[in-house]
Amino acid sequence: MKLTLIMAMTADGKIARHNRHFPNWTGRADKRMFKHLTTEAGVVIMGAGTYETIGKPLSGRLNVVMTRNPGRFQPGDNLWVTDDTPQGILAALERRGHAAAALTGGATINTLFARARLIDEMVVTISPILFGEGISLFSEPVDIALDLQSMREIEPAVVVLHYKLRYDSGALQAGGAK
Repeated sequence: MKLTLIMAMTADGKIARHNRHFPNWTGRADKRMFKHLTTEAGVVIMGAGTYETIGKPLSGRLNVVMTRNPGRFQPGDNLWVTDDTPQGILAALERRGHAAAALTGGATINTLFARARLIDEMVVTISPILFGEGISLFSEPVDIALDLQSMREIEPAVVVLHYKLRYDSGALQAGGAK
């Protein structure tokens, strides 16, 4: 299964000011791209905090919400609430016939999948704003090398970077991505 991390961040590397910060700062082009990429994948995986911030399941996609307390949300036709591991979730999605999924945060969920080496690609929109403090892409240190696949401007000063992730141990010790 192909797993793509899709996130918007500020120029200083923050995905939000705080846990319930609604992403209304990302711009229309980023929102259109997010909808296109996640609808194309067919599955959106997120944490409970991200789900609560959005407030409802995203239409046209299976929404997988990871939480330690699955009973806190009412599952529905396009909402699967689970306390399974990242590996268990991806295996279940494959059994259901899904070939791809989008990982959409937050930082703790991103870290769980990164530490399990399950993220294949990353699409990051860099918005030309600074928060100065806030939530980073990952909640804990990760050691992952990135190979740039493409870079494009989708609005004036808004850049999208598409990377493949490389988990080989020598990549970081050799001074970064090769």
